[in-house]
Amino acid sequence: MNSTEKELLKIIADMEDIPAGAYNIRSNGALESRNSTEKVEIKDKTDKSGSDITVRANTKGETVHIPVIIDKGGFTDLVYNDFIIGDNADVTIMAGCGIHNCSDKQSGHDGIHTFFIGKNARVKYIERHYGDGDKSGKRVMNPTTVINIGENGYMEMETAQIKGIDDTTRITRASIEKGGTLVIHEKIMTNNTQHAATDFSVDLNGENSSANVVSRSVACDSSTQTFKSNINGNNLCSGHTECDAIIMDNAKVSAIPEINANHIDASLIHEAAIGKIAGEQLIKLMTLGLDEKQAEEEIINGFLK
Repeated sequence: MNSTEKELLKIIADMEDIPAGAYNIRSNGALESRNSTEKVEIKDKTDKSGSDITVRANTKGETVHIPVIIDKGGFTDLVYNDFIIGDNADVTIMAGCGIHNCSDKQSGHDGIHTFFIGKNARVKYIERHYGDGDKSGKRVMNPTTVINIGENGYMEMETAQIKGIDDTTRITRASIEKGGTLVIHEKIMTNNTQHAATDFSVDLNGENSSANVVSRSVACDSSTQTFKSNINGNNLCSGHTECDAIIMDNAKVSAIPEINANHIDASLIHEAAIGKIAGEQLIKLMTLGLDEKQAEEEIINGFLK
């Protein structure tokens, strides 16, 4: 286990020891513990599995934890969480899922998170996924994130999935109004025969709206990855999508960036780069005393930071 994996495992583990504040802990499909505060209310949905998380207007400095833990073999969880962020609020939301599957049956989690971000509100959304297990049972995660950013709203989304997940389809849909901003940083690492698919679609609807979508990934062994991104510039706006991938062994990576300018003042850029670790990088680190495997690990860790 390299340092990146250890760091991610620690984040998932730390989420089980929730500090004071608003939180909702879900374990094997059931609510395990919950706490609302004066400024953040969490309550059950009435029509399906999941929660409504409401952050009051003008809230500042709150952190909300929404972890999911699955350690039952052959169990699949489906949950819908809606986040209603009031005007002028500034909040950090920590979400993610850890699957520990030591069975021969598939375990999985599908999480559908929808954000409604009010006028001038700011959200930092951190999502971590991790899986482990010592038998043949697969660990599957399919997160869907739907983002609605109001006037001058801002959302920064950090997602990480470093090994342990056998199959994942990650879908993100965003609609951004006047002056709104979306920043996404994605990190993915796959190995063995794992598969990871990412599908981003962003509509820049408002004047002076913007989006910056960046994905960094490493594909090892015989794993496969697909990255798709689509930014639609529907007004005076700016958009950027970038995919950088390191490919190793017998892995396969496909990058499909797309930009659509539907307004004369839309300014859009896309970039994609896939390649192996450069030999000179390995040689430089090996001259410092590292063996080839250690040098590769250092390069990968730096790339995924």
